[in-house]
Amino acid sequence: MHRRRPHGRVAALLGALALWLAAGSGCDTALDARRATLCRRAVPALAPPGAEIDLLRVGPGARSGSVRVDYRLTGGSGSLPKAEATRPRHLVCRFGAGDDLTALTTEQGPVNGASLYLLRRYYLATPEAEAADPGAK
Repeated sequence: MHRRRPHGRVAALLGALALWLAAGSGCDTALDARRATLCRRAVPALAPPGAEIDLLRVGPGARSGSVRVDYRLTGGSGSLPKAEATRPRHLVCRFGAGDDLTALTTEQGPVNGASLYLLRRYYLATPEAEAADPGAK
């Protein structure tokens, strides 16, 4: 007589493994969303006062664990010159473990350590940053 039990166990183990992998990818998706939100929230802090932000793209950066935000500034109350308003800009946020922002680079170059510290410590987790998030509008 041919037994099928071991094959059934293998199938059950493979099914459990697939569920575990799917659950793990859900965590990555939530982490990616938190990282994207933090990176978007950094944009208004780096933009000129009164400028409005037009998000063009938010997605993965070139490096693993990074997020790139492409945007354009519009007039707003800061009345930017037309060349400034039409110029594409970007921000790349690099993250360590979890949503720990470790580096920030704009089209003009890296943001220095002190500015990055102040941004992380005193702005990104505030209600003001949440209200100014260009992706929440």
